[in-house]
Amino acid sequence: MIAINYRDPKPIYEQIQAELRRLMLTGALPPGSRLPSVRELAGQLAINPNTIQRAYRELESDGYILSVAGKGSFVAQIDQLAEQQKKQAVEAFRAAAQRLRALGLGEEELAALLAQEEQTDD
Repeated sequence: MIAINYRDPKPIYEQIQAELRRLMLTGALPPGSRLPSVRELAGQLAINPNTIQRAYRELESDGYILSVAGKGSFVAQIDQLAEQQKKQAVEAFRAAAQRLRALGLGEEELAALLAQEEQTDD
């Protein structure tokens, strides 16, 4: 299910997050399916449960999983995932626009940048 590369400079919890995200987005872990408990997965991978807990916590904060007290962690619905990702992208866009305004870019220049980006998408 999840492969850990100990030679990878990326922290193990990030590798676990990336693998779980991949499994969710490819449908191998469908929405609503229960994830292994922290202890189960830690035992399977022979790593510290705190590492799994951190990966699960960050996946939950990103909207990929939902935790239910006493029942476990479950894959979030795809529409919820898409909505969460859209919300995060809008927040990042607003922060970038505010930063560019603070650096002196005017409304017309921001609009031109957006129009230029739309052209590269075609």
